[in-house]
Amino acid sequence: MDALFTLPPDTPGPREIAPGAVHVPGWLTREQQRWITDRFRDWTRGPVPLRAARLPSGHHMSVRTVCLGWHWQPYRYSRAATDVNGNRVLDFPDWLVALGRQAVAEAYADPLAGAAYTPDAALVNYYDDAATMGMHQDKDEKSPEPVVSLSIGDSCRFRFGNTGTRTKPYDDVELASGDLFVFGGPSRFAYHGVTKVFPGTAPHGCGLHHGRINITMRVTGLS
Repeated sequence: MDALFTLPPDTPGPREIAPGAVHVPGWLTREQQRWITDRFRDWTRGPVPLRAARLPSGHHMSVRTVCLGWHWQPYRYSRAATDVNGNRVLDFPDWLVALGRQAVAEAYADPLAGAAYTPDAALVNYYDDAATMGMHQDKDEKSPEPVVSLSIGDSCRFRFGNTGTRTKPYDDVELASGDLFVFGGPSRFAYHGVTKVFPGTAPHGCGLHHGRINITMRVTGLS
């Protein structure tokens, strides 16, 4: 498992989008992407299926999600998927903890920050060609630890904003298959969203022919 997640020597360097928000293009190799895509298929066959969360307005999100460690629904976490079938979600896997630590260490060039990072929940989102994600804050967690985001499949336009408003200023970042994005510190509660998926951009060999998988790891701070 350790060998699977050894970074390739030609990995592009981190690019700071805002204080505490770092984009690392091409962080995962194609082999790693294929392996994670296979795990995603396993997760969707688990005790809680892939589902579109229902918002308080009554509308369903266009993104479909399967959760690990803790089940998320707007706007709370629980161990059991009470809004789906009542089953307990899959445990957060040890290999994903290790990957999250490696991601934080690489993005921040800080091995100590990586070693201290212990995510216990992941929202694994699937975007089809028409799916988007409105500007929002990840603030249902009780911990200010960073969010780690991994992308596999089609590229998307990721909009990363500020902590005060859903509107400008913001930066539009293209996230491609294999990219890493980490946001913490001053940017931990920045508004962000996905305004567009670019169909047909998934690279050959990533394990996904169409659509986009996005894994966001969090530290909930819950016991």
